[in-house]
Amino acid sequence: MATDLRTLHEPLVEWVYDQADTPLEEVVLTPFAEENGLDLYSALQLLRYSHGTGLLEDHSTMGEASASLTPFGSEWVEQRRRRRADPAIRAAYTRSSLLTWLWGRKHEGVGMAVVSNFLEDPRSLFEGERLTQNDTGRAAAHLQAKGLIKGAGNSWGSNGLLRADITAEGEDCVENYDGDLAAYERRNNNGTTFNIGSNTGNIAANSRQVTQNATTNQGINPAEVVLFARSLRQAAPILGLPEGDDEEFVDYATRIENEAAAETPDRSRIQRWGSAIVGILNSPAVSGALAQTLATQAQAVLSLTS
Repeated sequence: MATDLRTLHEPLVEWVYDQADTPLEEVVLTPFAEENGLDLYSALQLLRYSHGTGLLEDHSTMGEASASLTPFGSEWVEQRRRRRADPAIRAAYTRSSLLTWLWGRKHEGVGMAVVSNFLEDPRSLFEGERLTQNDTGRAAAHLQAKGLIKGAGNSWGSNGLLRADITAEGEDCVENYDGDLAAYERRNNNGTTFNIGSNTGNIAANSRQVTQNATTNQGINPAEVVLFARSLRQAAPILGLPEGDDEEFVDYATRIENEAAAETPDRSRIQRWGSAIVGILNSPAVSGALAQTLATQAQAVLSLTS
């Protein structure tokens, strides 16, 4: 059943969204259960899991599983579908995932991997939808142009590669920048700027005898933040958070996801909510390797300072 929870949770939420005539209408889950080979007990277990994420309300009776979307669940589906249709977010995700997949193939001893096999990997799912050969082809062409992979042969038309292997530069991107191409390309630019204002004198950029105000822009990768926020919500039910903290945790993760998916994300908001997430994960009431791992990832993904 653990596998069913992971693979069917998000499809169930979207299915309820599609079946409801009004946003918060109650929907009987029998058709979904039958389509996916679930008995009543399994359907109730799946619903209980989805309820724990805050996306669905459980209206089940002794003999029937039924649910409705929460306001948060309705917003989650709508935001997810907007991201799914956003070509920039989709392209960034595909490039990072394909590069990471090729890194894995190389470290498994597979040289010049067949690129189309990437579409059989779970990482080829973007917001619950399988990427296409065109998505992968464009990503491979981009990675090759950046020198992160090398390959030979066109796998379809003139777009993409039939086989590919990750380069040393690509390995560096995966191992030291978590496959974040934007962060990798910024690696030689620390983003330091001098706030000159209305200065009319000399600017002593390298002087040790003056004090200058400087700001460092440690940008975030919106697509990576969105994916990380989703992983936070999915982990919430198994973190053992105290009552009250669990709802707050999911709420902060949702705020982070929605802000990162906005047209012009506010980095200060993301950092503020991210700090609250880290505070919950590091609280004495929460323990375990997963909580510590998520807290560490949050520091990196959300550009938080210690």
